[in-house]
Amino acid sequence: MGKNWAITVGINQYHNLKPLQYAQRDAEAIQNFCLNEAKFEWVYHFAEGAPLIPVNQGSPLRSEPTLGNLERFLRVRFEQPFLAAGDNLWFFFAGHGKRHRGRDYLMPIDGDPGNVERTGIAIRDVADRLRRSGADNVVLLLDACRGEDDRDGGAGIGTEQQQGVITLFACSPNELSYEIEELQQGTFTHCLLQGLRIAGENNCATVERLYQHLRYQVPELNRRYRKAAQYPYAIAEPATKLHLILLPQYATLQDVMALKNDALEAEAEADLDLAEQLWIRVLGASPADLQAVKAIGRIALRRRDQPAIAQTVTVTSAASSRDAEASEAVQLQTFKFEVVTVDARGEITNRQTKQAEFFAEDFGNGITLEMVKIPGGSFKMGSPETKLERHSTESPQHIVDVPSFFMGKFAITQAQYQKIMGSNSANFKSNKRPVEQVSWNDAVEFCSKLSKQTRCTYRLPNEAEWEYSCRAGTMLSFHFGATVTTDLANYQGTDWVYQGKTYSGSYGDAPKGKFREQTTDVGTFPPNAFGLYDMHGNVWEWCQDHWHDDYQGAPTNGSAWLSEDKNTVRVLRGGSWCDDPWLCRSATRVYDVAEVHNSNNGFRVVCSAPRTL
Repeated sequence: MGKNWAITVGINQYHNLKPLQYAQRDAEAIQNFCLNEAKFEWVYHFAEGAPLIPVNQGSPLRSEPTLGNLERFLRVRFEQPFLAAGDNLWFFFAGHGKRHRGRDYLMPIDGDPGNVERTGIAIRDVADRLRRSGADNVVLLLDACRGEDDRDGGAGIGTEQQQGVITLFACSPNELSYEIEELQQGTFTHCLLQGLRIAGENNCATVERLYQHLRYQVPELNRRYRKAAQYPYAIAEPATKLHLILLPQYATLQDVMALKNDALEAEAEADLDLAEQLWIRVLGASPADLQAVKAIGRIALRRRDQPAIAQTVTVTSAASSRDAEASEAVQLQTFKFEVVTVDARGEITNRQTKQAEFFAEDFGNGITLEMVKIPGGSFKMGSPETKLERHSTESPQHIVDVPSFFMGKFAITQAQYQKIMGSNSANFKSNKRPVEQVSWNDAVEFCSKLSKQTRCTYRLPNEAEWEYSCRAGTMLSFHFGATVTTDLANYQGTDWVYQGKTYSGSYGDAPKGKFREQTTDVGTFPPNAFGLYDMHGNVWEWCQDHWHDDYQGAPTNGSAWLSEDKNTVRVLRGGSWCDDPWLCRSATRVYDVAEVHNSNNGFRVVCSAPRTL
């Protein structure tokens, strides 16, 4: 069982910055939760009037959160490792934060806003020190943009990524973090504690579920108390840390399975250090897990028998061993892309540069099919019970484990379809636009012909794979955030008339936009965090699955849900160019007969992980 340690810092009465009301109270609440409810072994607490900080040797350290006291503590306590792999170290800060010359800083009680570089504490330096503890699970919980003094008209903290660390920010970089007088608490801390205390099936035991809880509850609480929008967000490096189990006592079998999938993936890619860390985390949640015990022994043998060699060896992924037809190795490449996040009004609040792996099938004449690697993991499929979301066909929400696979970066284009099928059925003709007017049967025939001409077995995605890929680690209505705009996707952004009644083509508080009345070139709009384009709008995309009226009895292992009745209609996902945004949500599902041809309907392809060089 891993050890749990924490550091809490709360500052109200700043010397040179606007005082806060409840930051110190929030830090005390987190300290009490860690000690009394989560049963942490130790919590170091910094606040005015707090007890002295004990250290292993020498005199205790002062607990007033000045620059000198905090820097001395980080230097002295983290000089030597005292934790180990599988241990957890949380760092909670409530106070002011500043961004200066491209770096993020936490402001101690004596910090000078006119001299941030000398009187602030760089978050990067804090992360570096915390990693020296030896814990491989370091979590930063930063409520550090409180009050109008925190931003000088520009971006706030939150644009830096800390290597090997999970960071949960109370708000996006261009927003403020609010305190609620009626609750005598900051919005973020109130929702954080609420999430950590949830027991049972809907608990927030993992970083991913806690983050999704915060992304929904924080703006909702602010709305209730008439505060401006505030959207927490997370940066996890590497991405597998989203599956970190924060509270082992609440962990589910699905949580453990997600860690196992990550561990197997790391082993398959010969990242033995990461694989070992992940298996140790499995043991932290399930101490008697024989698979983890055997895996750690297996890794030790691999380290002994296979010393470091040049990385030109062919690597076979775990999933590829299940795909016997993918006999020829493919060369993986990487590409970089920018991911945007929007608030409830549709305004961009964050931009991040990400990277993904892919391989390309060359069709000749400059036509290629790019297949993006989708990492395996677990997610909550379906929509939550909210006014803007829930539909009976999208419930009940359920956890699904999805193995790694490859998915088309774009929907199949007209040029690709013409090359394989020898015809182009599209209504809106253009080589770079998605093919439409294709039936489910047409799409399946395309996959069959493509498989015969290439190295992999191609098919349509199943519903779970499609939604998992669309969400890309998010749990809001759209992978962009709480809403979507016509600057981000192709759908009808104007008023709709249905059965004689007019209603808005916007979603939530997002403004109305354009109605292009046709498809657009693939790749016109920003991708999601997996590097996939046009998952919302443009064309509906066929899936393997037969239609079912809801998710009662749905598979949870990432497989297609098929019916014995072969005539049952098939599922479509994603919305199209002529639909309103509600129909373009990540969770929306509709159906049509397999023979129908419609200018709204297209498809993209997937394949199991091939051997990679």
